[in-house]
Amino acid sequence: MRQPVLAAAFSLAALTFFAGSALAQQGLPPLKPPPPPPIKPYQQVAVTAPAQFNDPNFVAFRKQLADVAAKKDRAALAKMIVAQKFFWIEDKNLADPRKSGIDILAKAIGLDAKDGSGWDTLSGYAGEPTAAELPQQKGVVCAPAPPGIDAKASEALGQATGTEPSDWGYPTNGGVEVHAAAAPNSPVVEKLGMILIRVLPDSSQPSDPNQPYFLHVATPSGKTGFVDAAALSPLGGDEICYAKDAGGWKIAGYLGGVSQ
Repeated sequence: MRQPVLAAAFSLAALTFFAGSALAQQGLPPLKPPPPPPIKPYQQVAVTAPAQFNDPNFVAFRKQLADVAAKKDRAALAKMIVAQKFFWIEDKNLADPRKSGIDILAKAIGLDAKDGSGWDTLSGYAGEPTAAELPQQKGVVCAPAPPGIDAKASEALGQATGTEPSDWGYPTNGGVEVHAAAAPNSPVVEKLGMILIRVLPDSSQPSDPNQPYFLHVATPSGKTGFVDAAALSPLGGDEICYAKDAGGWKIAGYLGGVSQ
């Protein structure tokens, strides 16, 4: 989420740093980075949370997937992936037909990352209760499912604010609290309804790993604050896909990822 925005911010920071170093060598004062654009109020766009996919066999499959992810059991994971025709789609199908499904999925989600982030991603998908059928492939469902939203209103909001879908999220339920600081005990400045919420690019991980991760957000009123990341779902983003065959549910493909 927000990778293009973060990349642009990093490039600007790097440019400012190197320009400042050059000026320092000439005895001139360093450049200051330009101030961020002001946050203005924006139009509310209502969101309906996606429904859970409650097929009992699918629920059991996700529990098994969560266990496999927790154990980082690659061999067991391989058995939970379709034997043939695994797809990996960004703007086109990146799946190499000569490779196994586990190898393709591993590359798509960074399963071999030394920090274990790929397994964390898989664990997150295992805990995702929503899924919706992929329009292009009958019988294939992908998670997380998209929310119900007025497409025209969403497009107009993006144009008015100069943002992309990846800059937005929506509450997992009504009444999510916006805090004055990135801490659960900080004052509550606002509570969110089921609407689109702008996520700002300067969110950062807490220094204490035992503390929740907060996102910096702007609300339709023009206020800014911090929301527990677990209470917001992204608008758009990567999806994992499943299909059911005679042997039960299997991981069938991936939408998104980062090709290398």
